[in-house]
Amino acid sequence: MTERRYTAFSDELRHIFGCRVQRISIDAGFTCPNRDGAVGTGGCIFCGGKGSGSFGIRPELSVARQLAHGKEFLARRYGAARFLAYFQAYSNTYAPVERLRSLYDEALSVPDVAGLIVGTRPDCLPPEVLDLLAGYARRTYFWLELGLQSPLDRTLALINRGHDFAAFADAVARSREWGIRVCAHVILGLPGESREEMLATAEILNGLGVEGVKLHQLHVMKGTALEEMYLRGEVRCLERDAYVDIVCDFLERLDPRIVIHRLVGDAPADHLVAPDWSLRKGEVLDAVDAELTRRGTRQGSVMRDRGRMV
Repeated sequence: MTERRYTAFSDELRHIFGCRVQRISIDAGFTCPNRDGAVGTGGCIFCGGKGSGSFGIRPELSVARQLAHGKEFLARRYGAARFLAYFQAYSNTYAPVERLRSLYDEALSVPDVAGLIVGTRPDCLPPEVLDLLAGYARRTYFWLELGLQSPLDRTLALINRGHDFAAFADAVARSREWGIRVCAHVILGLPGESREEMLATAEILNGLGVEGVKLHQLHVMKGTALEEMYLRGEVRCLERDAYVDIVCDFLERLDPRIVIHRLVGDAPADHLVAPDWSLRKGEVLDAVDAELTRRGTRQGSVMRDRGRMV
């Protein structure tokens, strides 16, 4: 097995649990303040009618049944023995605390579910929710996944996030005060962002002290505002080799203590508009490994330390 040149989430899971662990995505019936009128009604430009990245989930099933269905499939396909309940679709802290507790407890009651990942927005973390999440962080394996996408306020406005970078930085700081590990979600290749701005995001995340990062290429899904922009020629997607190059540059600048939860996103073929290389996730991961090996670098190789490169 080739040595990994970055701090992989899968390696952390195997180290902690001693077996293959897989995430099971859940749609627990949440919505989003950027859809229900609290912040906006259109949602982010990349988000479709099922929530960003939540395809293949069966929302008509209870949380427990979604997990049971996912366990059967993942055990058969990957030989997974333990599982993480991943509350993925929409904003999974956007509800009263008692409802959240009931849903999270239901997930943890399923046999072989070893922990929780809760995805949400920076503006959906009032103190009572952070108190609840901190309790789970103390008693089970737990990650809070926060959507950043970009630290540039002009980009956040363009993609209709409904919050600014300051809201994200504040959410990270408050979460860490409660002892909650934060994984930041970042999209590379957003419209109008230069290579230098994308790479500067790594240094910003280092400074915030996040414990995890999920990288995602900008891809265009059917039925989104982004699709309309793409068809009008207002948006272009990165070519595969350009994306691989930027990912490697990003990793070289990222603190090696930060766990890499994902390096490339995937999408079902019947929902994807572009780029077509998003359908070949394994090839992209292999290309990242090969490029880091060719360079002789790894995560943190050129990380800034007190203003100088090391």
